[in-house]
Amino acid sequence: MDLPLLFLAVGAFSAGVVDAVVGGGGLIQIPMLFSTYPQALPATLFGTNKLASVFGTSSAAIQYGRRLAIPWRIAGPAAIAAALGSWLGARAVVLFPPAALRPLILTLLILVAIYTFLRKDFGVIQRPFTDRSREGQLAVLIGIVIGFYDGFFGPGTGSFLIFLFIRFLGMDFLHASVSAKIVNVSTNIAAIAVFVSHGEILWKVAAIMACCNLMGSRVGTTLALRHGAVFIRKAFLVVVVVLILRFSADTFLR
Repeated sequence: MDLPLLFLAVGAFSAGVVDAVVGGGGLIQIPMLFSTYPQALPATLFGTNKLASVFGTSSAAIQYGRRLAIPWRIAGPAAIAAALGSWLGARAVVLFPPAALRPLILTLLILVAIYTFLRKDFGVIQRPFTDRSREGQLAVLIGIVIGFYDGFFGPGTGSFLIFLFIRFLGMDFLHASVSAKIVNVSTNIAAIAVFVSHGEILWKVAAIMACCNLMGSRVGTTLALRHGAVFIRKAFLVVVVVLILRFSADTFLR
């Protein structure tokens, strides 16, 4: 394996660990792909990232599902809506520059970090939603909006899903994380379908990264299940702060 591929393999393993715990694996993989293949089209690198990630995300969802009761009444509708949103977002990559979203995403991430930090009990205890009809509507709305973002851009998708599932649907971090994984699998598959149909995948790179991402995902899921919601809350805050720093650098230093 040559040095660039080794670099991407190590990054994919790290991304798998982070993504399995709290989302944000794209924070690692996407910049690495862009730095390794600067001449490649953005759609090609986004497609390669999706294919590299979907195996690790699927593995995490399966491992969580073996230990937790998956809230399918939320995760199911959200995943279906997110698949549609992701397909539309992936198509939109060709029409609009994803970088135009950076200032908006940066603002949202700062608000998420402040809210989570100030609410010490945020996501530690489940608060079941009593209105099932409204619960389903919120799940669909969250799915299609975040699904579009994931197909169009991607970094921080898992973190946004976890935050919204906790804030609006009363989940704890552990159940929000497994629900986010199920939605992420759906968005990844929909986006991959678009990118593959346009031939925009680095297949060898994606295969190597997928294997490493899968191994990292198993490590991350084990850590999350062993240490629970409090651990995931801390990891969530770390990932969101890193995302803020990354988006700040991309927005103001270029």
